[in-house]
Amino acid sequence: MVIAVQSSVNFKMSDAKYFQRGKIHELRTELNSEKKDKQHTKKKTVLKKIVANMTMGNDMSALFPDVINCMQIPVLEIKKMVYLYFINYSRTKPDIAVMAIPTFMKDADDHNPLIRALAIRTMGYINVDKIIDALVDPLRRCLRDKDPYVRKTSAMAVAKLYMHDHELVECEGFVDLLRDMLADPNPTVVANAVAALTEISERSNTITLKLNTTVANKLAAALNECTEWGQTYILEALMSYIPQDMGDAEVLAERIAPRLQHANSSVVLTAAKVIMYLMNYMTKEEDITNLCRKLSPPLVTLLSNGHEVQYVALRNILLIIQRRPEVLRNDIKVFFCKYNDPIYVKLAKLEIMFRLASVSNVDQVLSELKEYATEVDVDFVRKSVRSIGRLAVKIESTADRCIAALLELIQTKVNYVVQEAIVVIKDIFRKYPNQYESIIGTLCENLDNLDEPEAKAAMIWIIGQYADRIENSDVLLDDFLFTFLEEPVEVQLSLLTATVKLFIKRPTAGQELIPKVLKWATEDVDNPDLRDRGYIYWRLLSTDPATAKTVVLSDKPRISTESDNMEPALLDELLLHISSLSSIYHKSPQTFIPNSKIRHLTHSPVLNRRYPGQQQQQPNLLDSDIENLASGSLGIEANPYNLDVVNIGENYVGDLLLDL
Repeated sequence: MVIAVQSSVNFKMSDAKYFQRGKIHELRTELNSEKKDKQHTKKKTVLKKIVANMTMGNDMSALFPDVINCMQIPVLEIKKMVYLYFINYSRTKPDIAVMAIPTFMKDADDHNPLIRALAIRTMGYINVDKIIDALVDPLRRCLRDKDPYVRKTSAMAVAKLYMHDHELVECEGFVDLLRDMLADPNPTVVANAVAALTEISERSNTITLKLNTTVANKLAAALNECTEWGQTYILEALMSYIPQDMGDAEVLAERIAPRLQHANSSVVLTAAKVIMYLMNYMTKEEDITNLCRKLSPPLVTLLSNGHEVQYVALRNILLIIQRRPEVLRNDIKVFFCKYNDPIYVKLAKLEIMFRLASVSNVDQVLSELKEYATEVDVDFVRKSVRSIGRLAVKIESTADRCIAALLELIQTKVNYVVQEAIVVIKDIFRKYPNQYESIIGTLCENLDNLDEPEAKAAMIWIIGQYADRIENSDVLLDDFLFTFLEEPVEVQLSLLTATVKLFIKRPTAGQELIPKVLKWATEDVDNPDLRDRGYIYWRLLSTDPATAKTVVLSDKPRISTESDNMEPALLDELLLHISSLSSIYHKSPQTFIPNSKIRHLTHSPVLNRRYPGQQQQQPNLLDSDIENLASGSLGIEANPYNLDVVNIGENYVGDLLLDL
């Protein structure tokens, strides 16, 4: 072991000498030297210097003709360096680059499979028209080469070629050749063919990768013999399989399940994605429950990796538990924060803790949150205090304990803690009206600590909502009104509404405040929302006070934590993008990747529709079916969105314009 390490160090030290700025004319002289060099040792040394300078960012393009002359040397190490140089500078020297085509063609027929593969790979990287045209014939041969290394390299070259000229790839039938390679006996070739087809499908508007049951099962069988990245490619391709019969999804999911035990986190997350996808096509609840149990340990194991992998896992877990909370319902302790977790991991864990909180574990969660609220990190403390309030809204039986915990935190007099507590207490008041008014006095003692708009607006709302129970509510509002014109719009809107509530509940106390507030709101501010609300209140109070009371003091709908849930349609889409940037951003790929394809659950006879976000493709409807569509009497399941047909062209049966 010591000898191996020492050898590696010596190698690195010996290569370091090449990373020195070299002069072009000196390198050219060495490269064209006429001295005898049977082993081509000197040329290797010069090429290493050139590649090193190229790596450091020095412009070596002036040596292009001289380096091309070295392509004839039949030494693999030299060819690798020459091809690397060629890829880097061929775009800037396209006229000279075409001079290398004969050498490329010769190398593509070389007896050494490594050289054949190297030539095909290099040509695939070069976006020069004449080289692209020259690549077609050798690429077709190499896709059927006897050596699997050449075949797998050629498969990826097709994907590269598609990026340069998609019409050429389609016209020359390369996509069909890739499809045939799915039956290749070598699993690595199959993995690369799948990767190429997937890439082409993502970029093409006309080509879509669809797998039948036979091909899907063959790909699943190849998983055991593939590299970890090959497994990732194949698992990603299995997202293009649409089960059509009962039991298809269950069988494939069971074959994929062993990948959940893989050491590579990408394989684990991609396998989890495929299993979550296949659950949508399962009919037996027992099978879904068993798979949920199998998903839990691998996801927990991911949290033992480095912090970056932990964060990726946590963001994906947050999506999974919104659809399948039973996956990690009994593992909430693994999401308790550690002292050395970075802030981004802590915040992600907090959100998952809240999602998994239930009547059975709420005491543990609340105890943890109270401890987190005394930490030194401001963002973490704020999130913890807010989570306590959200917990009270989510689980009614724990509201008393959450209120007690929030009051304890308010007594600490820490400014940002007090303000966060007041914000969430407002939500608790809305969820449980007329239950916790006794704590209002404690809140009013901390008015001087409020300097954030959200906290001010929350406190003003509380004062207005309970103006008839707070003896000095008019005085408190008057203090806030002193800076009305300087406050943010959020606070101004709260002050306007709270003052109107005070006037309606206690006309005597509010009669001095209401005129000046309405005057400010309608004459002295520029915000249209505030001005319009001021006019509405003014006209209501001046024309029909009884109606004003009914409108302003009407019962508000009770809030719930369901508003924190992701839109079902977006959640459906993101679950199809687990283990990608979308699952980390929690945004659709279309928002940050132009022209990316939209993924959705495709219609199938076994697609279950228990979640409102799931959409299925409707078959083309004949005119005679339109009336049945409205009544829900078609052979397909009645549409849950009550679609109305708004326009039907006589000659376009398929072009039904349905308005949601």
